[in-house]
Amino acid sequence: MADGDTLVSSGETFVLGFFKPLDSTNRYLGIWYKRSPETIVWVANREIPLTDSNGVLTVKNDGNLVLFNGTKGIIWSSNSSGEVQGNLVVAELLDSGNFVLRRKDDFNTQSYIWQSFDFLTDTLLPGMKEGSNLRTGQNWYLTSWKNQSDPSFGEFTYKLVNVGLPQFVLRKGLEKKFRSGPWNGQRFSGFAVMNSTIFTSTFVYDVQDVYYTYALRNSSELSRLTLNESGIIQRFVQNEGSSDWLMMYTQPHDMCEEYGMCGVNGICRMNDIAICECLEGFVPKSQGDWDVLNWSSGCRRRTPLDCKSGEGFTRIRNVKLPDLLKFQVNKSMTFLECKKECLKDCNCTAFTNSDITNGGSGCLMWFGDLIDVREFRDESSEQDIYLRLPESELGSKLTVNVLEAGSIRERRKKKALLILVTPIVSGGMIFLCLVIWCMIQKRKKKIGTKSCNEDIELPLFQLEIVTTATNSFSFSNIIGEGGFGPVYKAWLSWNGDKALQIMDDCLKESFVDSQLLRCIQVALLCVQKLPEDRPTMASVVFMLSNETVSLPQPKHPGFFLEGSYTTVSKKSTEERKCTGNAVTITMLEGR
Repeated sequence: MADGDTLVSSGETFVLGFFKPLDSTNRYLGIWYKRSPETIVWVANREIPLTDSNGVLTVKNDGNLVLFNGTKGIIWSSNSSGEVQGNLVVAELLDSGNFVLRRKDDFNTQSYIWQSFDFLTDTLLPGMKEGSNLRTGQNWYLTSWKNQSDPSFGEFTYKLVNVGLPQFVLRKGLEKKFRSGPWNGQRFSGFAVMNSTIFTSTFVYDVQDVYYTYALRNSSELSRLTLNESGIIQRFVQNEGSSDWLMMYTQPHDMCEEYGMCGVNGICRMNDIAICECLEGFVPKSQGDWDVLNWSSGCRRRTPLDCKSGEGFTRIRNVKLPDLLKFQVNKSMTFLECKKECLKDCNCTAFTNSDITNGGSGCLMWFGDLIDVREFRDESSEQDIYLRLPESELGSKLTVNVLEAGSIRERRKKKALLILVTPIVSGGMIFLCLVIWCMIQKRKKKIGTKSCNEDIELPLFQLEIVTTATNSFSFSNIIGEGGFGPVYKAWLSWNGDKALQIMDDCLKESFVDSQLLRCIQVALLCVQKLPEDRPTMASVVFMLSNETVSLPQPKHPGFFLEGSYTTVSKKSTEERKCTGNAVTITMLEGR
């Protein structure tokens, strides 16, 4: 097959041929989708490109595929070990995307002489395996392209690591960037769901093989898992009749999926204001670092373990299990045997069942620091870990020294009751504090402060003042329109030192000017036009609680209509074409 020729699969899903990457003059032998030619799923000569269009693919006399350049130099070869005469061998591109060498009369998938599915590039197709053949030592894993113009081996690899318990690990060189968590008998503990309406996943874990694969539910749809040149794992799907790829998900997809985000002995909770927290019984190693939201230093025990009687465990529910650095696995132990074994070893930090199916079995113990722990909000993850604590840290907590009784439903009812009672009590305390504060302020006024209650009606402003504040009712100052007409904002001259003018006279005796200015500045930052200019809630708390930290200067607030009023007015006078379509309108709110 010469450059310019192609081989198409029987169902016309895939094409084998020569291609040129974006912004490159080099040429490669590869496989792509027929209805999406720019999507390359496999490359033969990744490391040695062809420099011209004179490449030729052929089957040699020994039954191997060989790619020659224009001077008959070998660029790439299948290097299959089976010695078969070339005239008895057939090269075929299957509709799965698998390019195979087989004997002419042998259609058994287990007896292929060579297949491209054994040599993954950056894409995992349905039917491909990612893992290891424990008998032959064959490994299947993804390696990113160097860049969009160069399909040679890049910095990132996504590999199934089978040490103790199998787990997927994404690396940049030798540095871990993301991991799936160990296999727990049902799923990888860091993956809440492994299946979808598009595909079904299969994980094989036995003495001969350990690998992941998946299959499509609907053969008319396409799906692929790709490791791109930036180290992002992406799952794509393409519907029948379309050439556009839809992204289902990416990994890592949030901060908690970044490896070791919270340092050693920290736990990541994505939905909380503070993303990272220390595990129970631990405190930050460097409080200063944590105050500025730098959690990499991790946590240390508040009270060291002394291996005395009275030590126990506290349960942490719905987590991605810590990385397997210093650990021990025993698949024959029961839960109680595992707990006792951990208590015997002073270095044992935590334990759990190695398999959660059928109520749980086996034993997995950690020694030393725990890293890369994440808590999931969804209780369906069903993955718990038992953290060892000294007696002083246990207090009155229910621990696994006295195993919990009752069904899962009863425990959830207790949790729901706690969730209901906690905000009621907190709300009552806040209301009581507000009442006491109001009483103190009222007493101050009676002593001699200026009364601010002479007129409780809405204040009236002269037209001149309102006109000045709104810049002659300029549309640049409009923030909305209600039942009584347009609503305007008065953009205070922040740089003119006039911000204190908005302070109520009642507050002059109880607030420091610098504190009020800081609050106003933070408030202005929260209503910036661009989302990236607005601080997160964690940043707001940090800025308000650390007065020595300098704040960025706010820009003009957002919440205005993009485009000029002239444009809007002009469009309103044009003829409107109406349809029966329905739309939804989203109201923006500052965070």
